[in-house]
Amino acid sequence: MAKPVLAGKVAVVTGAGRGIGREEALLLAGAGARVVVNDLGGEWDGSGRDDRPAAAVVAEIHGAGGEAIPHFGDISEPEGADSLVALALDSWGRLDIALNNAGILRDRMVFNMSLEDWDLVIKVHLRGHFLVTRAACGHFRERARAGDAGGRVINTTSPSGLLGNAGQGNYGAAKAGIAAFTQIVALEMGRYGVTCNAISPGARTRLTEKTFGELRKDGADFDALDPANIAPLALFLASDLSAGITGQVFGLQGGVLELFEGWRPGERVEHQGRWSADELAAAMPQLFAGRSTAYEPHLSVFFEDVRK
Repeated sequence: MAKPVLAGKVAVVTGAGRGIGREEALLLAGAGARVVVNDLGGEWDGSGRDDRPAAAVVAEIHGAGGEAIPHFGDISEPEGADSLVALALDSWGRLDIALNNAGILRDRMVFNMSLEDWDLVIKVHLRGHFLVTRAACGHFRERARAGDAGGRVINTTSPSGLLGNAGQGNYGAAKAGIAAFTQIVALEMGRYGVTCNAISPGARTRLTEKTFGELRKDGADFDALDPANIAPLALFLASDLSAGITGQVFGLQGGVLELFEGWRPGERVEHQGRWSADELAAAMPQLFAGRSTAYEPHLSVFFEDVRK
């Protein structure tokens, strides 16, 4: 019998009590990883807490013959993120995979958004990704210096950050920041044999249904929005099968896999010396040749065929 692809590996998965994180934790455990299942158990807007979601996933992994332990800490605080990594090290002596998923929503138009709504969403998503990644990468660096290079960081971004979506300035800014953070961590950690990639998922979760409304199956046998569809990409990126792939952002919805190319210079107009405002105005037709001068987001059609 072939050895499971993650045999001997240890993973921490944040936001793993429900939705995509739950499916990823289950699949990683099924592939042989020992998994620390993190979830604060709060509501979609970040309020409250409940140990039951993480505990239920751990019980499910145990029931399938896998190894897992729960972690109920708040990974948007240093103590929570550090204790998550420490729990993996104390329990199993190593850490190989850090999978960041935890997130909340507090959607508002920019003129209606409170400072609390802005700060909390940025804190849970962007700061949470940073704190867990920092703790994991500190361990990966120490291990590499001892002659055992390697490690995987897998982040979760969103089309709302990569393409834009009205009413999600806080969430979109956090998710765009996560995509940039992914590239920078890849550059910094490559020397230690660590890869860092991000997934931009299209799936039915508590958060997407708060944004897009109830998302339904289209009657086909294959449910393109099942969150379980995202987990195989996380497994691939967590495994040695993805060796050499780093700093990339993958989009996945159902059976459609995409590679996001990010910000790249487009059309160029050159000028000798400093521009004047009039000269800049005259250059705009060439700079925008064949393109709209107003940003046209593509997210509006992302779930168009699955809305009720």
